[in-house]
Amino acid sequence: MIYLQLLWSFLQIGLFSFGGGYASVPLIEAQVVTAHAWMTPMEFTDIITISQMTPGPVAINCATFVGLKVAGIGGALVATFGCVLPSCVIVLALAKLYEKYYHTAGVQGVLAGLRPAILALIAAAGVSILQTSFFPLLESGVGISLRTTDWLSVVLCAAVLLILRKWKCNPIFLMLGAGGLALAGYGICLACGLPFPPLSA
Repeated sequence: MIYLQLLWSFLQIGLFSFGGGYASVPLIEAQVVTAHAWMTPMEFTDIITISQMTPGPVAINCATFVGLKVAGIGGALVATFGCVLPSCVIVLALAKLYEKYYHTAGVQGVLAGLRPAILALIAAAGVSILQTSFFPLLESGVGISLRTTDWLSVVLCAAVLLILRKWKCNPIFLMLGAGGLALAGYGICLACGLPFPPLSA
C-alpha cells in the first residue's frame, strides 16, 4: 500500500512540476508534509538542502530521499520512478511536435501563461524554506518572534546573498562555507555549554 501511495504522490508531482527545480517544491511539500505527513516541515527543509547539494534535479533527489525514509530501497525506487515517468512520456510525445509548432500563437500563449505561475511557485518555495530555517520552532506551535529566531541562519543567509550579488561566487563554495561556519558555531556552543541557535528558545 505504501508503495502505491509513493508512486501516486510522485506521479502527480512529476506530472505537474512545470518549471522544474524549486518550482516543484510546493507540490512535493503538499504531498510529503501536508497530505501524508511522511515528514515534518523541518525534515522536509533538510531534505531540500541535501537534494540541492547532491547531483541531479531537486525533485528526483527529493523523491529518492523521501522514498528511502518512508519505505527503504524499494520506496526510493518507486518514488523516483513515479517522479520521472510523466516527464519521460510527455517529452517523448512532444519531442517531434516541438519544432513544428513552437512558433505558433497558441504554444506561445501557453508558455506566456506558465511563466508567472512558475515564478510564483518558486517564490512560495523560497518563503516556506526561509520560514522553517529562520524560525525552526514554528512546527512545534511556537509563533514567529525575535525570541524564536535562528540568528545564525539569518546572518548566513544575508552574507551569502551579499557575496552572490557582489562577487558572483560559485554557489557550491558558498554552501560548503555556510555548512562549515554552522558546524563551527555548533562546536563553539557545545564547547561553551551554550544552546545551539535552533534550540535556543
